[in-house]
Amino acid sequence: MRVRDLAKILELKLVAGDGGLDRPVNGGYCGDLLSDVMANAPEGAVWLTVQTHQNIVAVAVLRELASIILVNGCGPDAQTIEKGNQEGIPIFLSDQSAYEIAGILYDAGIGKTGDEGV
Repeated sequence: MRVRDLAKILELKLVAGDGGLDRPVNGGYCGDLLSDVMANAPEGAVWLTVQTHQNIVAVAVLRELASIILVNGCGPDAQTIEKGNQEGIPIFLSDQSAYEIAGILYDAGIGKTGDEGV
């Protein structure tokens, strides 16, 4: 599955990084502590978070994440949007919780053993 397919399934609003919509999605990661995400998020994962500052883009680039989904109605500032566009990291908005989105991702086959969702 590609980021653009995931966006359709979840009915997400894209706010940055449209250049990365064809990245493959290989899993998911929920976390708001940047050091935890840097240490544990798998390459190609979709990151679900409430963090909205520009450092999330740096972490996504470092871990080679597929995209960032800001949950619970959180929205990024202008610097974060600009950084997402520069780095080609898709940033999406959702009013749903990380728990709800993670369940949908799992049901769609993302992150299940033996199925990378590609």
